[in-house]
Amino acid sequence: MIDVLFSSLGQLFTVPHMLYMVIGVLIGLIVGIIPGLGGIAGMSLLLPFLYGMEPSVALGMLMGLVAVIPTGDTFASVLLGIPGSSASQATVIDGFALAKKGQAARALSSAFLSSMVGGLIGALVLTAFILIARPVVLSFSSSELFMLTLLGLSMVAVLSGKDVFKGIAACGAGLLVGTIGMAPATGEFRLPFEIDYLYDGLPLVVVGLGIFALPEIIDLLVKRGAIAEQPCELGKGWKEGVKDVAKRPGLVARCAGIGSLMGTIPGLAGSVVDWLTYGHAVQSAKDKSQFGKGDIRGVIAPESANNACACGAMVPTLLFGIPGSGTAAVFLGGLLLLGLQPGVSMLETNLDLTYTIIWSLALANILGAALCLGLARPVASLTRVPFVILAPLITILILFAAYQATRSLGDLFALGIIGAIGVLFKQANWSRPAFLIGFVLAPGAEAYFYQAAQFQGAEAFMRPGVLIIGALIAASLVLPPLRSYLQKRRQTEEPATHAHQEEVAPLSLGVIDVALLGSLLAGAAYMWWVFADLSMLGGLMPRLAIVIIVAACVLEIIRTVIKPMNWQTQTLNQQLLWVAGFFALIGSVMVLGFLFAAAVFCLGFLLVVARMKPVAAVGLAAGVTLFLMGMANLLTLTYPSGMLAVL
Repeated sequence: MIDVLFSSLGQLFTVPHMLYMVIGVLIGLIVGIIPGLGGIAGMSLLLPFLYGMEPSVALGMLMGLVAVIPTGDTFASVLLGIPGSSASQATVIDGFALAKKGQAARALSSAFLSSMVGGLIGALVLTAFILIARPVVLSFSSSELFMLTLLGLSMVAVLSGKDVFKGIAACGAGLLVGTIGMAPATGEFRLPFEIDYLYDGLPLVVVGLGIFALPEIIDLLVKRGAIAEQPCELGKGWKEGVKDVAKRPGLVARCAGIGSLMGTIPGLAGSVVDWLTYGHAVQSAKDKSQFGKGDIRGVIAPESANNACACGAMVPTLLFGIPGSGTAAVFLGGLLLLGLQPGVSMLETNLDLTYTIIWSLALANILGAALCLGLARPVASLTRVPFVILAPLITILILFAAYQATRSLGDLFALGIIGAIGVLFKQANWSRPAFLIGFVLAPGAEAYFYQAAQFQGAEAFMRPGVLIIGALIAASLVLPPLRSYLQKRRQTEEPATHAHQEEVAPLSLGVIDVALLGSLLAGAAYMWWVFADLSMLGGLMPRLAIVIIVAACVLEIIRTVIKPMNWQTQTLNQQLLWVAGFFALIGSVMVLGFLFAAAVFCLGFLLVVARMKPVAAVGLAAGVTLFLMGMANLLTLTYPSGMLAVL
């Protein structure tokens, strides 16, 4: 086996293999930088070129792309506040906050270095799993998978800070939105408004872009400045980011380990791991005050995990033919195109190719991180550009990415509605990550619970693995408040020592809070009535989500009555105008068609709002149009033609 390992290493450094792997790395970086595309679209672009290629060379190209996309999507997450993919949503929280402080280079360099280290750890874990994975992966039943989804939900309490009930209500809303569509247990359709677009539920890319990207764009447009509130010290920031990672080897190793192990479980990769490791970073930190405001640990933790998770997702794909993620599913199709059958043959007949995949993953992570670090300086300079110039370009990019979900106009309307909810959450300081966690975990939690109850009955929840994960969930819920209580008690017993400490600010309440609480309660009542005809299994998860929403809202109302509250002025006028403008843009797409509406919108926005010179505005608008036309050709994409084209 050792001779095969080193012979595959020799194959790695041949000219054809290196050339195609570099091509894969470059394509992966480009795809990763463009928000919303992600690994599935990137991998799909490469599949037509695999016919007739030598397997080891083709695998090098595919692995170059797989390894680098989680690294490249950090650019959009940090610099623009747009999740480059579902696996980089948690990075936005602190990465974009650092960019707005003028520390974009610090966030990027720490992200790239931790991604590289995480990817190398993931490659080592993949090597180990080649030998021991079969009994480990097969030992997980539906009941353990259900408990793992609950472990992800338990992170909501950690991520919500002092507004725990608001965070739980947001998570319940995400759960409820995630149950729209067909019930996996019974096949019943849960369509609250009888809209055909909702038959398959809402796409994750639409929800992710809506809840995070649009609110950030609108917020920056209202402020009318550059992305960075302070000048970006690029050189200093680059070195500081490297030092940040070097100071926290334990956090990097733990999060990479979590990402690798969770990636081996089909369906639990991507955004679930992202939020799980972010929650771990918050939970394990002594000082949590800066999370969400620009704490570098909030960047290092998810970035260490996402590359490792991509490696871990290869375990079930190679060993059992079960894709661990959407990207791995397309990679599985690539293996079949090359005449390779995943499973035992990858460990016997094609063991050399299996090791080639592992070596390629490791080397591609190093190449990708080096390229990204080299690009960090010029790309980070985008934070100095007035955002009013970037806004129309990013808005069209978001529309393009959302339209990739199902290639329906419904994607754009869903994006606008979720974006409006995100604006309300942002203005009222409700937890948007909690909403997204609920949405992401809802389908898996429901499917795993149904399978466990059907095939194992009551014994499903008495298995040793279930009890161990249950203990971890209990610890994650009990330990943080217990630690907080002990700290308060210690401060009370030592008043002299803490005499000069700042008092904890009282909770605040505003008109948007009142509107959200009332809307959630009214919406919960309506949804309960709509789902009244569902069977017990078909309506279990929606009703559970409704109960969570109602309980959290009622507890929040009780707390506002019992505890002193500061009335907070929450403005929304300008934000609503920009939301209305976004829906007007969607309306123009319906009338004029996507390409023409995008060109007119960019040109008009740059001339009227950004007040650019006509020549520069025309050049940028033309560039956006050419980009959209090029992507349409590459992806065989047909944009909405508009009502006028029919006349």
